[in-house]
Formats: sequence, C-alpha cells, structure tokens
Amino acid sequence: MTPVRVAAIVGATGVGKTERAMQIAPQIGAEIVSVDSRQIYRGMDIGTAKPSASMRAEVPHHLIDVFEPSHEVTVSEFQTPARDAVGDIASRGRRPLLVGGSGLYFRAVVDDLRFPPRSKSVRQALELELEKDGSQRLHAKLAARDPQAAANIESSNGRRIVRALEVIEITGRPFSENNSGQNFDSIYDLVVAGLTMPRPQLYARLADRIDNMLDQGLIAEAKALERNGLGRNARQALGYKQVLDAPPGAGTEEIRGDILMATKRFVRRQESWFRSDPRIMWFDANEPSLVERLTELFTHRREAVLPPIRGAGCP
Repeated sequence: MTPVRVAAIVGATGVGKTERAMQIAPQIGAEIVSVDSRQIYRGMDIGTAKPSASMRAEVPHHLIDVFEPSHEVTVSEFQTPARDAVGDIASRGRRPLLVGGSGLYFRAVVDDLRFPPRSKSVRQALELELEKDGSQRLHAKLAARDPQAAANIESSNGRRIVRALEVIEITGRPFSENNSGQNFDSIYDLVVAGLTMPRPQLYARLADRIDNMLDQGLIAEAKALERNGLGRNARQALGYKQVLDAPPGAGTEEIRGDILMATKRFVRRQESWFRSDPRIMWFDANEPSLVERLTELFTHRREAVLPPIRGAGCP
C-alpha cells in the first residue's frame, strides 16, 4: 500500500507557522492537523494563539478544541485521533498538513512511536511526592534509578520526571529503554519544512505576542479556567502557569516578564528538539518567496532543485 502523503510545518513558538500554513493550505488542497499540545483544549484560546473561528472556516482544522482542560491528555491519547484525522483527510482526496511546535506530539503522529503503560495510582503517589518535596528532589531520585533518563529531563520539569518514575515503577525497567526517539522512519510519505528566524527578531515577536495576549484578557481567561477546573497538563501551559502561579499582588508587568522568560526557555528546547530530526528542511521565515517555495516543495517534492533557504538563525 502506498503511504499517505503528508506535509508538515514545524518550528518554534512565534515563528509564523500558522500564518504560512493558512497561505499554503488552499494552494495544495490541504486541511490542517494541529500538533499543538495545548490547542487541543477547549477554552484555552488567548494563551495558545489558537486559530480564530474565521481562519478555521476558511481552512478546515483538526485536533483543536477536542478535550476539556480538566482532562489530562497524554501524547499516546493524542496519537490515535490525530492519525484518524490524517487518514480521513487523505481518504477525501485532500492533503494533510501538520502544523505545530510540540515536537513529541508531531513525532507521535508521523513515526512508529509506542508508549509505555500508565498507572493512575502510581502517578498520583508520585504527584503527591512532587508537591511535597519539589521537582529537584524527585529528579535526584530519578537520577539514582535511571541516570540516562535524568540527563535528558530538566530538573524543573516535574511532569516528565513523574512520568519517567511512573514507568520505572510499573515495568521495573529504566525509562530510557522506552526511548525510540532516534528512529526517524515515518509511517507516511512525509515532507517537513521547519521555519526559523534570528533569535533577536523572534524574541521581539514573542514580546509583542505576549503583550497582545495580555491586552486580549489572558489573565482573566486563565483565572476563569482555573475556577472551572484545570488539569495538570493544561495548567502547565505557557502563560497560564505564570498567571496562576503569580504571587498575590503581582502586577501585569511582573507576569509579562515571567511569561517572556519561560517562553524563551521553551523556544530553545523546541529548536533543540527539531534540530535533531534530519528530515526537516529549514527555511528562513523572512524569505519573501517562502510561500511559493513551500508550495512547490509540498506539491512536487523537488528537494534537488529546491534547496532549503538558509539564513541567519537557521539551525
């Protein structure tokens, strides 16, 4: 059976993926499949820069507004409906166009990644330990049991530390043994474009974006969502976490600074993740002819005569 042809646009937050996808999709007969770990939640609109209703009316989008934010969506749970969407789009003679910056969610869709088991009781016990002792101490526990996993997980990332220890508790084997992340053999006929731009320009765009989110009511949105029930995953989303963790009396400027700092750290992790994927052809997001070049790439896959645009800031 011939693999389904899939196009994808990936890259760091704020680099312009959504805008370019909206321009390209009509030209290649595509529907967009979001590979964003937060846009899948209903009501998380401002802080995730979710495509507007008018944009979704213009180009069909999938995997947006699927779950309530109180639900703990896992990457393995995301995998099935995302692949179903890809299959449905292709069955109607359309082109699936994956768009997003959540690296593991992207790879869960396009690659043969399989995920280790889960246990609610084990996870809850570890989450209580995390709340009591903090992520640093839990990270030390992970380092003692699986040094390789600990080396690949930041000591501040409590969610991933808990997941690694959960797998170790259930299986009795190192979490790092479950990492099949170096196999870049897609289950689809995949063409991936990565967008990049110089860091100073990207950081300036992020600052403007955060200002716009705050002006649009991010603080009120985050607090309303928390009152209605936020799961741990949703609460950790950029912007929402900084709003909800702000000390009493914190002003908008302080919250803005915290969001910007966290977003810059996240961008660096995104770039590092995507840089490890040899299939991604990197393009300068500032290139005037970018839409035409990507349209040509996704239509004809002419890598030999259509080299990636490499400029300042490209990985």
